Amino acid sequence: MEYSLVNKHELPHYGDTYELEGYQYPSTNVCLILVDMRPGEGPRLHSHPYEEVFVVQEGEATFTVGSNTLAVTAGQIVIVPPHVPHKFVNSGTTRLRQLDIHVSPRFITDWLEDR
Repeated sequence: MEYSLVNKHELPHYGDTYELEGYQYPSTNVCLILVDMRPGEGPRLHSHPYEEVFVVQEGEATFTVGSNTLAVTAGQIVIVPPHVPHKFVNSGTTRLRQLDIHVSPRFITDWLEDR
């Protein structure tokens, strides 16, 4: 039996996120982003050629998914189909903690907005 044990603090760190790319671990076919963002923060509009699942654990966020705007709170899950433009922002007053699951062993992102 082959397995991996990963320490969050050993993952690549970008601002308030940690990223795990599945291809770096045996038989892992997903990528993860561990999000812990301050109010007002979030990624710009983008899409992926695969599904992305957002599990909101703490806080509040406003998601844009295609032409829809969603107010999301802890305990809710947003599932974005492949090729659908999306983004989110921490719209609450506390930290936003969520797990973003990319249904791919590698991150593939098409950025649709400039920073």
